[in-house]
Amino acid sequence: MAKKIAIVTDSNSGITQANAKEFGVTVVPTPFFINGELFYEDVTLTRDEFFERLMEDADISTSQPAPGDLIAAWDELLKEYDEIVHIPIALSLSSSYETAVMLSQDYDGRVQIVNNQRVSVMQRSSIFDAMRLAEQGKSAKEIRGILEEEKANAGAYITVDTLKYLKKGGRVTPAAAAIGSVLNIKPVLIVHGEKLDSFAKVRGVKAAKKTMLDVVEKVLREELPGEDVTIYAVTTCNAEETENWRQEIAQHFPGYDIQAAYLSLSVTCHIGPGALAVAYAKNVK
Repeated sequence: MAKKIAIVTDSNSGITQANAKEFGVTVVPTPFFINGELFYEDVTLTRDEFFERLMEDADISTSQPAPGDLIAAWDELLKEYDEIVHIPIALSLSSSYETAVMLSQDYDGRVQIVNNQRVSVMQRSSIFDAMRLAEQGKSAKEIRGILEEEKANAGAYITVDTLKYLKKGGRVTPAAAAIGSVLNIKPVLIVHGEKLDSFAKVRGVKAAKKTMLDVVEKVLREELPGEDVTIYAVTTCNAEETENWRQEIAQHFPGYDIQAAYLSLSVTCHIGPGALAVAYAKNVK
């Protein structure tokens, strides 16, 4: 008889608490400190409130979920489920993975922690993969192995509206930010595997969009030909701008499932409002 598997992630995946109930998964909220005050994403801090504070230049930092919160969530789930697959944010972006691995050692293999090096919609894609694999009767350990094998089959390219937040986080020097603003330089960042790196620098948002669409098209053609891939139109914009971006991407990729999504707040605080991204993820069969 197949084991009953619970799927757990954190709010870096962009899955809201309402979505979590709908999907039947557990989302541990990410703690935020805003001017020293503690908030929990999508619990005591809404998306709108976050942007208000961001625009006020509040001092915002993120932390990993508290060990006690993880243990409480796991213990509650294991009253009903046989095993847990826990999918945290990428190891390179947080120590959440290492903490979860350490805590899981007290659970005799019933809690499997996935190191699949993803964040935001790519991480969310892994949640859906895990749900499908659990429905197929895979054990938690088998699901972890498959997700870690597939980890490289997802990525994202992001361009920002302002260099202010990259400068604030030390990813762009003040001088480069000043020159970039004057010349309308738009960096295109790559999120793939363990890295968030600079991919290209172009003049203007139109060129940035073309760069992102062209490189994803190349990835699909050369690395994932014929695969079942979902493409995501991801932003830190409002709903209307996000839908416009989704339609623009859909015109470029006919025949693909194109979904609109917001970048998780943990990423947003580093890149600011008005950012656009194209992400892709192969769907595990």
